[in-house]
Amino acid sequence: MGHDQNDGKGGCPQGVSRRGFFTAVGAGALGAATLGRSQTPGAPPAGAAEPTKVTLRVNGRAHTVLAEPRWTLLFVLRERLGLTGTKVGCERGECGACTVLLDGTPVYACMMLALEAEGHEVTTLEGLMNGEELGPVQQAFLQEDAFQCGYCTPGQIVAAEGLLRANPQPTLEEIRAGMSGNLCRCGTYAHIFKAVKKASELKKVAGR
Repeated sequence: MGHDQNDGKGGCPQGVSRRGFFTAVGAGALGAATLGRSQTPGAPPAGAAEPTKVTLRVNGRAHTVLAEPRWTLLFVLRERLGLTGTKVGCERGECGACTVLLDGTPVYACMMLALEAEGHEVTTLEGLMNGEELGPVQQAFLQEDAFQCGYCTPGQIVAAEGLLRANPQPTLEEIRAGMSGNLCRCGTYAHIFKAVKKASELKKVAGR
């Protein structure tokens, strides 16, 4: 049976196919978005406020930028500071691609306003390196081949760093729990867990 046929179980009004229903909803949303735009060229979006000066301490350095109150930490890190190791993923706090450390604790940068990060220490993937030398967690991910497409890898590495700072010698179950907020569409979880365990050993040797 085709997906367009109404089997009476999809919750759509009688006589309307599933595809027709979603097409109508999408068209309505597009129309609403179009009507919601200002007709005055160059006018700021609804709800936009004047930029305010914010000083963020990122990877041990202070950065002062002008940021709109609605800007996320993810946006400022990438678009204003050029720290593109922090990836854009779902932008709704589900995938973990944008994970950074806030005072050593993993957080989703897409779910935090830049203004909220002021007064805290932010650490991104770039901050885990020693110059051009990979950090222990990065080395472990490389050694254990803990990636495929690599898109989620920066967030995975930062999350692992946060886990190991809080628990330097985690068990496998603790690693599973600690990494559960980061999704890998390629399914390399077994290698990721091995990499975190390897990283705990490398950090111990390195005294980090």
